[in-house]
Amino acid sequence: MKKEPNKQKEKLKINEIIVVEGRDDITAIKRVVDAHIIALNGFSALSKKTINKMIELSKTNDLILFTDPDFAGKKIRDTLKRYIPNIKHAFVSQKDATKNDNIGVENANDKVILEALKNVITSSQNIEDRFNISDLIDNGFVSGSNAKERRIMLGDILKIGYYNAKQLLKALNSFNISKEQFEEAVEEINKTV
Repeated sequence: MKKEPNKQKEKLKINEIIVVEGRDDITAIKRVVDAHIIALNGFSALSKKTINKMIELSKTNDLILFTDPDFAGKKIRDTLKRYIPNIKHAFVSQKDATKNDNIGVENANDKVILEALKNVITSSQNIEDRFNISDLIDNGFVSGSNAKERRIMLGDILKIGYYNAKQLLKALNSFNISKEQFEEAVEEINKTV
């Protein structure tokens, strides 16, 4: 019996620098992509010095922010987006990033990580008010027994992460989600809920 040579999976080459929260995230992402990855070491390490380092890095490099889908990850994302408006965003859902009640990018499988990095979103500096609060109310994202569940599903489908109702409106407009994308997502949600 002839042994086949050990075929190494070809990794996706990413030219941008990927910014993550911790070392375990680096390990998980390096399984599937060939890229330069920097760890912030969590929200508590997001000092003025670290922010300035990221700002300097962004002047000569494109950055992809890939944080955990939890409160700390959202705070990091909001903070860096304020200082680096053109930073790109990769999202993974809480469902795909949870293992034994631990939420983190490092828990996502290879396919999910690749999918997130293939669907990177850039926030727009010129926020167009394409959506208003009535779009959210009319589609059950603000109130009702399953509004939170619907927002989670919407964030997963549009690959923008989870937001409360107020934040969702801003996210839809700043991530340049089209009315068509929104309507298709709502249709998909209505089929499952």
